Amino acid sequence: MLSYYTVLITLCWMALGVLCVLVHENSWIPQKDKHRFYLTYGIIALSALAEWLGIQLSGNTDVPAWVLMMVKCFDYILTPMAGGAVVAQMKLYNRWFKALMVVLGCNAIFQIVACFNGWMIVVDDQHRYSHGPLYGVYIGIYLAVIVLTAIEFLIFGLSYRRQNKISLISVFIMLLVGIGLQEILGSEYRTAYIAMTICVALMFIHYAEFYKMDADEQISQQRIQLMKDVLTGVFSRYAYTKDIERYSQMTALPENFTVFVFDINRLKTVNDTIGHDAGDELIVGAARSIEKVVGDAGRCYRTGGDEFVVMTNMTKEKAEELLARLAEETERWSKNRTDFTLSIAPGYARAEDYRDYTIEELVKKADQAMYAAKADYYLNNDNEG
Repeated sequence: MLSYYTVLITLCWMALGVLCVLVHENSWIPQKDKHRFYLTYGIIALSALAEWLGIQLSGNTDVPAWVLMMVKCFDYILTPMAGGAVVAQMKLYNRWFKALMVVLGCNAIFQIVACFNGWMIVVDDQHRYSHGPLYGVYIGIYLAVIVLTAIEFLIFGLSYRRQNKISLISVFIMLLVGIGLQEILGSEYRTAYIAMTICVALMFIHYAEFYKMDADEQISQQRIQLMKDVLTGVFSRYAYTKDIERYSQMTALPENFTVFVFDINRLKTVNDTIGHDAGDELIVGAARSIEKVVGDAGRCYRTGGDEFVVMTNMTKEKAEELLARLAEETERWSKNRTDFTLSIAPGYARAEDYRDYTIEELVKKADQAMYAAKADYYLNNDNEG
């Protein structure tokens, strides 16, 4: 008949196996980090196995005494390592983690040496083990591991919101209580590995939330990068397409809805004669000038190499005023330059003047007005480009 402790340890092993499955199925956790989880659960399972075997072998005269001593040696090596593995999940490779690794390494060496000298474990004629004369050294090492683990828990908690910090500390306190009950109440109350298994299960919830938050942040950053033009910082072609789709779903455009289309004059000439760096400077200058006169009144998009579109709501008078201010702004931008100047061909169309037009048709009308302005510019300046 199975003992109560054997049943509990079996449930712990099963729970650790389920955690491995949950980690494997979690799409938010990177593959390289999943191995860290597997290692943690594996060490806890092995250390629980070593403790369980030690209990099963104690008093069994059919098994050589040295086997019992080796099992307990592994028990005392792996148990502190379980705490180190939990810390390793946090990916806090700081001085405290390095100190923890040194303590765990020293403990492993001490346990191996003690195994051959009877310092930690004494086995009597009935093959029952008891603590050796240097068992206090192990207790000191165990407490050092707990302190270092507590420090890392507190540091890791700083990356969470306040309510998450409280729950994280609560999990660690529960772990301490589980370990403390076993050490204080004696060997009949085997609560350490139950507490440790529950601890890593609750920690998995925290990690899953953390990884999801991190993935959401990356997606948000990627979306921002898609929405913004890399060179100019104005809204991108992608953002323009999305807004066109949104306006296309409207039954009617707002009455004062106005679309501006702008194109830089003589950009090709500047690219060919001075260079593409100068051409990029013109494009950025155009974007800044347009942004300055539009302000918060609308959105400016870079839809092509040197073509910009602005969507806004304003009266015809305001639209004409905007074009006048844009001409002043480009003149101001070009004032101190001798190599090239900035000139923008504008065109606009208002929904009030074309009530039955879709957003695409309104943009096309503004585009036609821009090309007319561009043709007029080259005609008056007797230039090509």
